[in-house]
Amino acid sequence: MHTYLRMVGYVRQNMRIFVVSVGAMILTSLFKSSPIAMLIPLVDRIIADRPIVLPQTQGIPAFVLELIERVNAMPRLTMLNYIIAAAVILTLLQSFFFYWQTYLMNDMSHRVIRDIRRDLYAKLIHMPLSFYAKNRGGELVSRVTYDTGIVRDAISEGLMDAIWQPIQLAVNIALLLSLRWIFGIPWSLVILITVVTPLMIYPVVRIGKMLKKVSQNSQQAMADINATLYESVSGVRVVQAFGMEDYEKSRFGKFNDEYYRSILRLISRNLLIPPVTDIVIIICGCAVAWLGAARVINHEMSAGAFLAFAGALFSLFRPLKRLSRLHGINQTAMAAAERVFQILDTKDEIVEPAKPIYFPKLQNQIEFRDVSFAYEGSRKVLDGVSFTVQKGQIVALVGPSGSGKTTLLNLVPRFYDPTSGEVLMDGRSLKEAAIKSLRGQIGIVTQETILFNDTVSANIAYGKSDFDQALVEEAARVANAHDFISKLPDGYQTRIGDRGFKLSGGEKQRLAIARAVMKNPPILILDEATSSLDTESERLVQDAIHKLMLGRTVLVIAHRLSTIRDADRILVIQEGRIVQDGKHEDLLKEKGMYARLHEMQFSI
Repeated sequence: MHTYLRMVGYVRQNMRIFVVSVGAMILTSLFKSSPIAMLIPLVDRIIADRPIVLPQTQGIPAFVLELIERVNAMPRLTMLNYIIAAAVILTLLQSFFFYWQTYLMNDMSHRVIRDIRRDLYAKLIHMPLSFYAKNRGGELVSRVTYDTGIVRDAISEGLMDAIWQPIQLAVNIALLLSLRWIFGIPWSLVILITVVTPLMIYPVVRIGKMLKKVSQNSQQAMADINATLYESVSGVRVVQAFGMEDYEKSRFGKFNDEYYRSILRLISRNLLIPPVTDIVIIICGCAVAWLGAARVINHEMSAGAFLAFAGALFSLFRPLKRLSRLHGINQTAMAAAERVFQILDTKDEIVEPAKPIYFPKLQNQIEFRDVSFAYEGSRKVLDGVSFTVQKGQIVALVGPSGSGKTTLLNLVPRFYDPTSGEVLMDGRSLKEAAIKSLRGQIGIVTQETILFNDTVSANIAYGKSDFDQALVEEAARVANAHDFISKLPDGYQTRIGDRGFKLSGGEKQRLAIARAVMKNPPILILDEATSSLDTESERLVQDAIHKLMLGRTVLVIAHRLSTIRDADRILVIQEGRIVQDGKHEDLLKEKGMYARLHEMQFSI
């Protein structure tokens, strides 16, 4: 119930549409039920040519008695014309308001899902890197698309039925009680309703409990499909290069079959509901026909009154049947909503301080003070690291793979927070900073270049909604990218494909450098930016990086030691600790880890 109320809580943001839709539902129900009362004059006056007679008139409103007198006095053909005209008008009005109730409820449901997806995306885009280390990208995509789609159905169909069907029940019950009062219909027929309802509800609730579990399984299966699709499509080059097409097809087929089986289980359980309700309805219908027809035969009730009452009674069954189906829809939606809210409720490990401080541009130094870090459930990656980077310095980090270099750099823009110790800028802990003010002065170029399926200009100016094209081109020239960009089909307006698919590794890397130049950050982080390039591309990229580093505070991870020989300071990291600290020439003389790494590289 908590999950359902939370989901419906999004409706409050669209209350005006909701209220108008409910008003249309009430009018639709009134116009839909009104023709039932016309069965009395149609059968008794027009077909049987008998006057409408009430068993008693005491307590009956005067306007009802007057209306019956007029009907009895009206010629049969005239009465038929009135009934036909009224039926057409009521049907048109019912159709008009039904259109608007359905349209508005669908409008509201899509607005609600738009808002949920907006909140979900906003949550995901701010989650720390540790969250993405524990969750598959394809599964997150599935929650934003597939799971929210199920929730949408629950609102557009389920919520509408949850309101409209009770309205129809109320209108038809009012009509039933009015007919019973005016025409003296026995209570035995009315009491059938109180017997029928529990018979329909109990098995539906039992089936609904099964639906939720089965629905959770189907949603997880769809998440596995999306995750596999996401991984194989984004890594299609590797898949094809290693001839793993058959393996990936088999893996995808496994999850696809699991989804197919779970959907069939879901369908089979949903299909149990209509037979249960149909059996109860037919039993009730037979009882009403037997009791009512007997009274008509014994002249204790007019045929028109009996048919009108039976019509009103049977009009109750459709809302009851829809409400029984609604339970299954809601159980399916609850499973999806729980998965969505699970993400929305995930605690963000990187939180903005209660009173964030706007950090001005770096004035003096960045300090790591006894910093340790461990990923959840694993050993320490960093252990008691302390060092200082002065403004304008180029500090290089070297060491074996897995020694903690990238993790160390990720602490500067607060992609992670230290498990213990502090990272400070100009004497203030980074945890005190307004995150945007901190990250706004940091430029990052990594080995894995992330580009977007947009124009070259938009990728270079990423983060700037309003930019000068001349500045974009100047940044490209600094990054040695202008020449190859000019040769593209549409120059700077060329769309580069998903993740820059149309570009070479060196070209993508130079665009990433141009993006950093465009940002013009005082602090620069370079994470093995040239490690996977050929010689010519590396020369162009390295030249661009040297231009980019001028006048900035730089933290750089270098795979090739030749690229950092001129660094002001080199930190050698092993198993999460700084084991050497100095300049290139001094470290070579020490005959330690750095010298061994240097010898291994240059002896190849």
